[in-house]
Amino acid sequence: MAPGIISNPSPRSTSPPAFSIAKAVKNFLFNRSIRAPPLRVLRGTAGANNNNISNNTYHLEDGTQIYNASGGAAVTCIGHYNKRVEDAIVKQIRLGLSYVPSGAFYPDVAEDLARDLIASTDGKMSRAVFYSSGSEASEAAMKLCVQYHAKEKQSPELTRTLFIARERSYHGATLGALAISGMPTRKDIYQHVLPANVHTISPCNPYRHRYEEESDAQYVDRLKEELEQKILKLGEKNVAGFIAEPVVGAALGCVPALPGYLKAMRKVCDKYGILLILDEVMCGMGRTSSGNLHAWQDVGEGAVPDIQIIGKGLAGGFQAISGMLVGKPIVDAFINGPGSGAFSHGHTFQNFPVACAAALEVQKIVREEKLLQNVSQKGEVLSEKLKRRLGGHRNVGDIRGKGLFWGIEFVQNKETKESFNSKDMVAWNMSQKGLTRAYGIFVYPGSGSVDGDKGEHIIIAPAYNITDAEVDLIVERVANLIEDFFDGYIPSPL
Repeated sequence: MAPGIISNPSPRSTSPPAFSIAKAVKNFLFNRSIRAPPLRVLRGTAGANNNNISNNTYHLEDGTQIYNASGGAAVTCIGHYNKRVEDAIVKQIRLGLSYVPSGAFYPDVAEDLARDLIASTDGKMSRAVFYSSGSEASEAAMKLCVQYHAKEKQSPELTRTLFIARERSYHGATLGALAISGMPTRKDIYQHVLPANVHTISPCNPYRHRYEEESDAQYVDRLKEELEQKILKLGEKNVAGFIAEPVVGAALGCVPALPGYLKAMRKVCDKYGILLILDEVMCGMGRTSSGNLHAWQDVGEGAVPDIQIIGKGLAGGFQAISGMLVGKPIVDAFINGPGSGAFSHGHTFQNFPVACAAALEVQKIVREEKLLQNVSQKGEVLSEKLKRRLGGHRNVGDIRGKGLFWGIEFVQNKETKESFNSKDMVAWNMSQKGLTRAYGIFVYPGSGSVDGDKGEHIIIAPAYNITDAEVDLIVERVANLIEDFFDGYIPSPL
């Protein structure tokens, strides 16, 4: 998943904060930073222009145009405007079914979306339910795990209340979702009110944590052993679920699971009766595609989750919607087990019809316009051109990712992989510099990827329908931004 960007420009920024270019206005929003409000955007580009640049541009009040190279937080997957999606939303509203209470009714459009998504898993998942945010989906997954073990399966186990997550991970902003996230800088202030039933193991990050003498397979075996030992330490009858992102988003900067990793985690979970939760809120819905809609289909090698959570690219930003896909063993337990069969969880806007209508139309567009193939093709070109242009840069440590989901990690020293002083907020200040007229590019900044404090990276995650011209634009603007930023970078004194 993607943590929200915190607007907190460093006092050592190498250029004036981008927000200063906007005309000062009376602001009534409680923005993420009251002292540094974000840029005022007037509109997005609707439709392609003469430069063959599709509708992925924001227009600011002073005339600055910002190309959205990260899809926001990997949200925008078919651009900022689409007539088909608009029509689908209006049609649903005109039915007089813009909202229905999910405890009493369900609209056809929610069932249609669920059917579409289950079909995209080749029937390996069984049911779907829709919420409004990735954090809500994370919370639902945790509660479903606990209820499944405590009441619904044939031999209930009330002791299974613990979760295992990974360090340098992010699964949401609400207290439960934050608790299963391995981001200390996000959690520290709330530590005294967070649930205390979450334990962490190492992430799968070969750039930082694989030993020089280790092969990929040996590294995966080490991580598998670490998970198993953690389970045994906690008590094999005490752990309810293990959660991981197949391709880690904001917390690590687009690090894909190594071959064999998810299969190994699946095997350990099966051995001890633990549910495997895969968080694809940021990396899913075709973002990492090599022809598949789901990231576990791309990197999982047959490792099917018990619970999968999705979001961001589900409706491409046209509506706020997330989802939870549930595997057959859990559904069967709710149907045939000793419990009530009623999930003790729900939201006012669960299965929200207008959001489901938008998501269903987005998914039809992705399929009918063969955008997953475009993700795979353009992703290979984007990767090759980024590495050719920036691979030799003195401060670019690693360029990694899959599909149209790419991270660039920055280092002070390429040989030692020494990161920057976190106080310098390298990624944040770089992203702010990109929002000036000289660069006109939005990249998603991230930090803490090394140890939870140090570690700077940016994410590039453009729309699935980008053109060759847009790939070249992204590479040129991102490269210029990185090169100019570090040419003017002055490190903080130690």
